[in-house]
Amino acid sequence: MLRRLSVENYALIDRLEMELDPHLNIITGETGAGKSILLGALGLLLGNKNDGATLKDATRNCVIDGLFDLAGRGMESFFDTNDLDYADLCAVRRIITPAGKSRAFIGDIPVQLAQLREFGSRLLDIHSQHRNFILSSEEFRTSALDTFAGNAALLGRYEKQYAELTNLRRELTVLRNEAGNSRKDEEWLRYQVEELTDADLREGEQAELEAELAVLEHAEEIGEALAGLRNALDAEEVGVLSRLKTVETSLLHLRGTYPQGAEAAARIRSVIEELKDLGASAAADSERLDADPERLRKVGERLNTIYTLEQKHRAEGLPELIALRDRYAARLASIVRGDERIAALEKRLSEASGQAEALAAQLHDARRKAAPAFEKRILATLSRLGMADTVFRVGLDDSGPLARTGRDSVSFLFTANRNTAPQPVERIASGGELSRVMLALKALLAERMQLPTILFDEIDTGVSGRIADAMGEIICSLAAAMQVVDITHLPQVASKGDTHFVVYKRDGETRIARLTPEERVTEIAKMLSGSELTPAALEQARILLGR
Repeated sequence: MLRRLSVENYALIDRLEMELDPHLNIITGETGAGKSILLGALGLLLGNKNDGATLKDATRNCVIDGLFDLAGRGMESFFDTNDLDYADLCAVRRIITPAGKSRAFIGDIPVQLAQLREFGSRLLDIHSQHRNFILSSEEFRTSALDTFAGNAALLGRYEKQYAELTNLRRELTVLRNEAGNSRKDEEWLRYQVEELTDADLREGEQAELEAELAVLEHAEEIGEALAGLRNALDAEEVGVLSRLKTVETSLLHLRGTYPQGAEAAARIRSVIEELKDLGASAAADSERLDADPERLRKVGERLNTIYTLEQKHRAEGLPELIALRDRYAARLASIVRGDERIAALEKRLSEASGQAEALAAQLHDARRKAAPAFEKRILATLSRLGMADTVFRVGLDDSGPLARTGRDSVSFLFTANRNTAPQPVERIASGGELSRVMLALKALLAERMQLPTILFDEIDTGVSGRIADAMGEIICSLAAAMQVVDITHLPQVASKGDTHFVVYKRDGETRIARLTPEERVTEIAKMLSGSELTPAALEQARILLGR
């Protein structure tokens, strides 16, 4: 529960502090005194966005502090999850700088607004008079019925399954779109891959063929050159080898008288061996060399095939052509795998859809079973609020497609006259009737949600007299089990409080004061009679307060 709230430099508030009672806290004040400003500050403390919040003094920070008693509220898991230090008494702070920057702290640790909102949602529920229009929200109506039915765990399982279903649908749509675009190119790609694959391209082949073709095209000239080389080397008596051997022999004979002759002979021997090797290579090439027209034709055809493919695909050589073939093959394989992935995803989607449908059916059954008791409890509260002839029914239509909360469309059907057919409450109920319906709903949900604190902002709008007194009794009964803060303009409700604050404006500044017992008499008398206090109003105020 909220133990203490302090607000500094926010809108019309320079400095304001209030210590709250653990049960029923009443806040009253004239219209325009600043009660809505107080609500705005509390909303900021609970993580609302800073939508242009004004600073009273544009040179100072706006600082809002709250002290929360968390004992017995099971908040330890939240602190563990968010890596925060738990304490039964937890200080929360929100700072808005003159530049509009926002900082938030739980304990002394900075937190994100999402964390602060989650923290606040577990501790305090704010219902303002404008929130009566929330009855127009199907999400609220469904949530109210689920809260009463205790569907939190089942709904959690369904929401997880629905999220998976949504993700699978999205993924399948993307894959199908990609496949649709790819299929436009599939036949073209298949033809290219088959053509390039059938060509049986090999790295280095083009260079080898071009070299072979050059030889084949000049086989006769090369043969003549090789024959000339061999004759120059091996011809008897006039051949280079024969003449060098003769010289070598002569030099060897002179080695005794001409030592340098042996060295020269050795060098000549080296030249002879090199030339003999050259001759052997020429002989071998001559044997292999054959002006083969058939081979020439095949080499030419093969090269023409390669050149044609390079030109067609605008490839700069065989390596680029082979790389292109591999890319085409990879794209084609991706299309084939895409079809397989789509089939697998469709199977997963079907299974996930079946599981989600089953959970949605369980949710529908749980809601259907809870609806009569829900209606009965709301009608009992409305009867206490002077609406004994009311008809209130839960409409449950499960014919729709799966959505985030299941298949059901939940409506609250209402009429204040049994002779009139019930219609959606948000369309037919008057302002006072909406206030009473919302109080009945909030009272029921507060019991089930076990929130430590609930704040009503003029939920009693549109009621008066005996009904106002009954409304006060219901609010008071809520305060027996939880902390209630009620901003009201009705003396019948205000008189029920354990603690009474009055918001007022002085010197253009919003202030708040905690009233003494005698001050409460005066304040409630003003609410009864206006600014002019009368003995009758004071007496009636004492009666309301049980004095």
